Amino acid sequence: MSKTEKEKMLAGELYRPGDAELQADAAANKAWLARYNAALAEPVSQRHALLSEHFGHVGKGAVIRPPFFCDYGYNIRLGEEVFLNFNCVILDVVEVVIGDRTQIGPAVQIYAADHPRDAETRRSGLEFGRPVRIGRDVWIGGGAIILPGVSIGDDVVIGAGSVVTRDVAAGQIVTGNPARARS
Repeated sequence: MSKTEKEKMLAGELYRPGDAELQADAAANKAWLARYNAALAEPVSQRHALLSEHFGHVGKGAVIRPPFFCDYGYNIRLGEEVFLNFNCVILDVVEVVIGDRTQIGPAVQIYAADHPRDAETRRSGLEFGRPVRIGRDVWIGGGAIILPGVSIGDDVVIGAGSVVTRDVAAGQIVTGNPARARS
């Protein structure tokens, strides 16, 4: 039995994003984003309820300040007391997990969506995803970018504007483009 395009996407395999089921999911997400981003002036508890109805998991006390943008929402898992500041983007074609008490500055971008390196395959419209995992008690400075497939350990600090291209071990402080451990 062959997999649906959504099943391929969720498995991190090459898939066609123009598939009708995925387009319907994306349209539903856009409608949810309009509701969520219009709720900036609403109490945090109301925004938490909106997150909980749409995301894969939302821990107690998790907060995302609108505006916020994502591809699907259902692949995002937030731990307890997670905080994302204004204008964050999560491209969640596969799972993006953010651990307890992690704080994420404004305009941070987390990319789980990826594209084939081969031009011919890219031209065919195929895409794939690689999961992103962010540990507990991480602080990600404003404007940082986390690339597909990256795992970030617990207690990490990522400097503002850094581009994280590879895994970061627990307890490290990384800065720059590409992000490197500070000595």
